[in-house]
Amino acid sequence: MKIVLIGRGRLATNLEHALLSAGHEVASVNSRTLESLPLEADVFIVAVKDAALADVIREATKGRESQLFVHTAGSMPMDMFKGLTAHYGVFYPMQTFSKERLVDFNDISVFLETNDDASMERLKMLATTLTTHIYELDSEGRKHLHLAAVFACNFVNHCYALSAQLLEAHGLSFDTMLPLIEETAEKVKTMHPLDAQTGPAVRFDEQVIAAQSSLLAEWLTVREVYDLLSKSIHASTFKC
Repeated sequence: MKIVLIGRGRLATNLEHALLSAGHEVASVNSRTLESLPLEADVFIVAVKDAALADVIREATKGRESQLFVHTAGSMPMDMFKGLTAHYGVFYPMQTFSKERLVDFNDISVFLETNDDASMERLKMLATTLTTHIYELDSEGRKHLHLAAVFACNFVNHCYALSAQLLEAHGLSFDTMLPLIEETAEKVKTMHPLDAQTGPAVRFDEQVIAAQSSLLAEWLTVREVYDLLSKSIHASTFKC
């Protein structure tokens, strides 16, 4: 397929590599310089940050009102294209992306939404060249999916960062956490996360929780995170 990819960020970088590897013809265009944007393609993919999405869509669709446009945002509605182009949708690869590390799209789940059947068939054809994990999901469902991903990825990674800061403050390496992180990730492949939960909050060991919380006396925000997560873990475990 002939693909026009608008954006040069982390997702766009990974997606361009995957599309080229799958044999597609890809024209990559910076969202700030749309003058070179081709007039026709099988799919126009807008992969820019959410804050810029509306403006880029408005400019990119001018003179291309009969073309198929999609965006890649997890929490933005498909109808951002409504009234601007006849065929539109969403091509959402659910993964964390970095420019420094290219991911294997074979392992990624891609969620699709379109405003017509023909566009869905075209997106499915495109998606099947990248992965076998393909799902149809509307904008409302995708908002909740993205929220769940924030908990499973972004918040978890922030906890890694907090762990690293605590260790480094006492001359310890974050590498010591890697076997623990790997085993935790492996467990939830075969166990429900509620069943895999361990630690003092599950037992509601108030003495240990209080002692650990006091160690964070000078890191007030982190202490609040620790206390809230401990309460949440205990409440979730108790409900089960």
